[in-house]
Order: sequence, then C-alpha cells, then structure tokens
Amino acid sequence: MSAGPPDPDSFARSAFVLGVRHDALDQPWRSLRRAQFVQVAEGVLAVHTEGGLWVAPSHHAVWILPGVLHRMSSATPVVLRILYADENALPAPARCCVVAVSGLMDELLGAASGFDAAAPADAEQLRLLAVIADRLPRLTEVALSLVYPRDLRARHIADALAADPARPGVLDDFAGQASITARTAARLFTKETGLTFGQWRQQLRLLTALMRLGTGASVTQVALEVGYSDVSSFIAVFKDALGETPARFFR
Repeated sequence: MSAGPPDPDSFARSAFVLGVRHDALDQPWRSLRRAQFVQVAEGVLAVHTEGGLWVAPSHHAVWILPGVLHRMSSATPVVLRILYADENALPAPARCCVVAVSGLMDELLGAASGFDAAAPADAEQLRLLAVIADRLPRLTEVALSLVYPRDLRARHIADALAADPARPGVLDDFAGQASITARTAARLFTKETGLTFGQWRQQLRLLTALMRLGTGASVTQVALEVGYSDVSSFIAVFKDALGETPARFFR
C-alpha cells in the first residue's frame, strides 16, 4: 500500500486499483481523465467539488467522474482503495455520488489493490476486475452529499453556513445579508439544490458532524458544534439519515 498519492495517469491499464494511506489528507484541486471509485477502508473522507460536497465514512465509497475538478480531505488517518477506470471501461453513474460498500466488494477491492498496476494484467486480475464491474451497479447509493446553489446570492448564504454550520438565524437573516428576499432565497435553494433551505442546512450539519465524529470527538461535543442544543434531536436526525445512532455507526 502506497503512503503517498501516486499519479494514476502514469499507468497504462484501462482499469486498476491502488491502495493508499494518509495520516491526514488535504489534496490540492485536480481533475483526472479517469473515473475514480474511492473506497474508504478506514477513516472518513470528504470530497469537494466546485458544486458540492460528498462525505464517505468507512465501508462507503465516492464516485468521482472523469474531468471533475475536485479535492479530497481528511483530518485524521484514512485508508483508501481507489479504482481508476477509463471512460466506458467500467459501469459508472451519471453523477458523483456516495454508495455503501458491501463486504464482498470490500474484499474484492482489497485483493485488487495488492496487484502491481504498473505491470500488464494477467488472467486472474482480469477475472477479478470483471467481478468488480459486475458488482458495481448493485451498490446502494447513500444520501451523504450536498449540492451547492449556483446563483451567487444563494451561494453566499451557503458559504456562510458552511463556514459555521452552528450559526444561528433564520432564512430572512441570511437573505438580507445576501441582498435578496427570503422568498427568492428559498426558491433558489429548492430549484438549484433539490432541497429546501431547512433541509439543506440540516444536511450540511449532518455531513459536518460525520467528519467531526470521524476524528473521535464525542457525540455531545459534535451535536453542539453543528448547532444542536438538544443532543437527542441530533441523534434522531443522524439515525433517520443513516439507520443507526452515531455511537453504533462509529463502533
């Protein structure tokens, strides 16, 4: 397993898996010609693009499409298995997304990451990649993403909240600071993100909480940091989104 970020464009294969470990990760912005299926074996990974945020805890993965400008970050140690694939080499979704990784896929990617990607693939490796390709479309998408509004006024509101998810105030307050009416702001959020302002804010808090919980911070501490005065309310929101309480999810 590599301790640094290899250059995937240096490999000739149409599809391959690289394993990498980082003590912490703050990757510069970049775009690649290949699709990336970034599986998180340990830790919590955030993928940022110009238009959104995707957060993948362990046993999840992020699809990053070819040509998408992005950066990856993690405040704590993270172990990744990254499947790189030329366009049309493997089945990929039409947009970036987070999926839950099954135990079988976890084992398949682990095995594939042990091969030398610089050498030509032999029959065993080709069979393994064929099984991975067959399983990829069966993985379940998980709602651990957040689309940012494109309109500059609504984006001003989104950026202010992203900088401080616990920031108090109602939409009228934020809209006034962005020089638009609350009604216009509400319409823009719904139109451009698919979420109401309240839903968008709650999703931002959830994703921020995931990243903080991944550092080992306590549930109570994280709940307060992202704007919940009632810890039980935060736990209920977390369980509704992910099916488990924070304590069980990170157990």
